[in-house]
Amino acid sequence: MYNAGQAIHLKKEILVRLIKAFLSDNFEENTRLIPFKMRKKGTEVPYRCCIYKERAILKDRTIAGLGFQIEEDDETVSLATYAKRAMERTEIDGKNLTVLQVACKGCAPSQIFVTDLCQGCVARPCLTSCKFGAISIKDGKSTIDNSKCKKCQMCMNNCPYNAIVKRTIPCEDVCPVNAIKKDEKGFAVIDFEKCINCGKCISACPFGAVHEKSQIIDILKVMKSDKKVVGLIAPALAGQFPGNIYQLKSAMIKAGFDDVYEVAQGADITAQNEAKEFAERITENGQPFMTTSCCAGYNQLIKKHLEEIKPFVSETETPLYYTAELIKKNNPEFVTVFISPCVAKRAESFENKNIDYVMNVEELGALFVAQKIEIFDCEETKFKKESSKQGRNFGVSGGVAEAVKKSLKDENSVKPFVINGLNKNSIKLLKRFAKENKCDENCNLVEVMCCEGGCIAGNATINSKKTAKNLINELIEQSNDIDKI
Repeated sequence: MYNAGQAIHLKKEILVRLIKAFLSDNFEENTRLIPFKMRKKGTEVPYRCCIYKERAILKDRTIAGLGFQIEEDDETVSLATYAKRAMERTEIDGKNLTVLQVACKGCAPSQIFVTDLCQGCVARPCLTSCKFGAISIKDGKSTIDNSKCKKCQMCMNNCPYNAIVKRTIPCEDVCPVNAIKKDEKGFAVIDFEKCINCGKCISACPFGAVHEKSQIIDILKVMKSDKKVVGLIAPALAGQFPGNIYQLKSAMIKAGFDDVYEVAQGADITAQNEAKEFAERITENGQPFMTTSCCAGYNQLIKKHLEEIKPFVSETETPLYYTAELIKKNNPEFVTVFISPCVAKRAESFENKNIDYVMNVEELGALFVAQKIEIFDCEETKFKKESSKQGRNFGVSGGVAEAVKKSLKDENSVKPFVINGLNKNSIKLLKRFAKENKCDENCNLVEVMCCEGGCIAGNATINSKKTAKNLINELIEQSNDIDKI
């Protein structure tokens, strides 16, 4: 994976400037000036051919930060107008991703081709391995007809000289469901009918051309009103910021939230409910295996692409579902804002009336920067209900299966199989499990995490997986085990 640092820096700077503009006396004008203040006349142009293209890209990034679809932009509309529309907006549409075509490099098409390393060997394993007649010999060397090539890579795998290579397009290559493709003009477009909102394209694009559409302005508007706004922090957030989660809670209240809840308390409910379901399905009724159901990206995959696995999927709701339900049950007037490590949770929020808005980790960090809030300087504020160590570990790959196991009196009855990241191969594996009515290694509980490493590796996280895991480990060492059912 490429180093996404510069793209993340640009997004964060724009978010910080947007928040400052909102908090200023003239939101519309200060928003309009963002590209010009970031690239002042006569300053160095670090990334593009000229200052005008840099400003055009910064304008598009700001449009995404304001929560609009860049593909629908009329370039004659100013950022001041978009800022005004954001203030007037009362509903958010369900398209969570948008592509900055002016930032998209227009990568060369993905294809497999033969390099000069080809030795024209007598055995010609590339020719014999191709089932589609795409390879022929010309002037003693192999050549590939891309109109026939299916990109199966059999020729690559069989070439003894590694002379055949695949040229990839990063966003296309990482998408597990082929939801992002190039249009006739060579720019990336997203098929939202296929998209599972995994966010892998966001992380993969070396130009930062794929964006989440932010809800930050909508959230700030509610904070400015007389409504009570509560933040729901995902378990993965314990590994994303300096200080501990009790200081994080204080910092969020200082930033404008009226209260903060751990979604890990909902994770405890999810783990115990899945444990009950596991005992009923597997132990009592002899079902061969059950998969977890807490990953929003995996749930989108099931709905759109993997219907055959549905009979094996737990019917238990997600930790966010249970946490938001508890809050709304006791205080229906509260406005709930989930702080998320990934874009997939935005899709889940549209399916749950108890979740009003979603703010990702990057946006929360920008909110702190804009208001000059240092988490380390904040006092600790405890939660009304402390979560278990297993619930707080839900955001780490393997943590969900471990929580279900620890919730059962007979822990040995659980034989977990962890799918650490959704990709084309892991999807094929799940399809095979469904078809064969069993999973590998005699497992009976399949944990599925969309992101490799778990939620701590979501597209909107800001710490490395190692650092995040270490911080979460520090927290769970202070926590108690989950109650057994």
